[in-house]
Amino acid sequence: MLFVWKGAGIVSRTVISGGLVITAADEIHADVLVEDGRIAALAAEGGPAAESWRESADRHIDATGKYVIPGGVDAHTHLDFPFGGTFSSDNFESGTRAAAWGGTTTLVDFAVQSRGQALRAGLDLWHAKSDSQCAIDYGFHMILSDVNEHSLKEMDLLVAEGVTSFKLFTAYPGVFYSDDGQILRAMQRAADNGGLVMMHAENGIAIDVLVEQALAEGRTDPRYHGEVRRVLLEAEATHRTIQLARVAGAPLYVVHVSAEEAVAEIAQARDKGLNVFGETCPQYLFLSTDNLAEPDFEGAKYVCSTPLRPREHQAALWQGLRTNDLQVVSTDHCPFCFQGQKELGRGDFSKIPNGMPGVEHRMDLLHQGVVEGRISRRRWIEIACATPARMFGLYPKKGTIAPGTDADIVIYDPAAEQTLSVETHHMNVDYSAYEGKQLTGQVETVLSRGELVIDRREFAGRAGHGQYIPRGTCQYLI
Repeated sequence: MLFVWKGAGIVSRTVISGGLVITAADEIHADVLVEDGRIAALAAEGGPAAESWRESADRHIDATGKYVIPGGVDAHTHLDFPFGGTFSSDNFESGTRAAAWGGTTTLVDFAVQSRGQALRAGLDLWHAKSDSQCAIDYGFHMILSDVNEHSLKEMDLLVAEGVTSFKLFTAYPGVFYSDDGQILRAMQRAADNGGLVMMHAENGIAIDVLVEQALAEGRTDPRYHGEVRRVLLEAEATHRTIQLARVAGAPLYVVHVSAEEAVAEIAQARDKGLNVFGETCPQYLFLSTDNLAEPDFEGAKYVCSTPLRPREHQAALWQGLRTNDLQVVSTDHCPFCFQGQKELGRGDFSKIPNGMPGVEHRMDLLHQGVVEGRISRRRWIEIACATPARMFGLYPKKGTIAPGTDADIVIYDPAAEQTLSVETHHMNVDYSAYEGKQLTGQVETVLSRGELVIDRREFAGRAGHGQYIPRGTCQYLI
């Protein structure tokens, strides 16, 4: 890739030429003009306007033979997240740096309300964790783990200041779990204030019974984590929370959908014209219960919830992405090191911290879906950039390439070959969930608001560049 510099100091005018610009709507050969951190214009490649831009540019990036795509929007991460007596191994500095390496320029993380505490206390803590640490832009959802009159009123205040989505759980009794009445109350509040309820949909009460029975019978290995968290218990909770959302008249976003039966529940609701949305994650598209069953406790690396499913579920997830019954692919990035963290569950799978690394690989793994003919290039950008931005009130500031948008731009080499490995990734975790997997396509250069973060496969960013973004309400309602 060719760079031409004029002068020194802060670059205010950048021209990207020769690439194929891909958005959710279009694929066009065009040159892109960036001024003061925003996209100023697009022009026909090689035309007089583009030529005049190059003459006056402070920086020229030659993207010939490459894709020019919007920076990715990962709407589901857990950085510096408490779980199972430990914390996820990526903090906001390391996690956002790894995200940038993978072409993601905005993420939305989950602030946590602790039981007995106000929403505000949880949000303030997450601001303190992230302030001046992030290499890319970021926002927050709010985990609502204690639904009461005070926290319901706080929902209104948070929506007004740009925290517009709230996650509830039918799983993890005693930790995050909310009963149907609490969920209904939160949904009713969201229906009034414009918030979007996000749902971890598994029947945690029933799962706890199956966990207890499995351990009593001596079934303690990691693979039993997948066996007790039954497909039907994901489908049941998905169905139930859809009905609660119907009663409340509220939209619903189901996170980390992993099973064909849960996809069917969402598809049925959408066929009725309901504002029900579904997210899946790369681990469900590429990994399976075969990984959970790896010997010598290696399966612990793949323990996450919802769990990995038998391989035959993957086809239904890819189909859901093609038919728009699933709208978003996020990572649910929640890494725990194998040594010292995942090992907490030796002899008892229920004590293995739930979560997997992935924030660095989402864009590349989805591009592999393009290479294999599972999705189109525009659908790749739609599910990874545009729709998450629309879903969570970031569009068109984020998620597309158009005049006036933030200059979050990735130069992507569709022909590059790479092999995923713990030896080469940048996430702060001691294993790769995709060790040895060969992919075609790789991020080459990343701009965040016009500033270089990745410069021809070298990190050029800095902690503190990333800005907190107050979000609008969901822009994806039917």
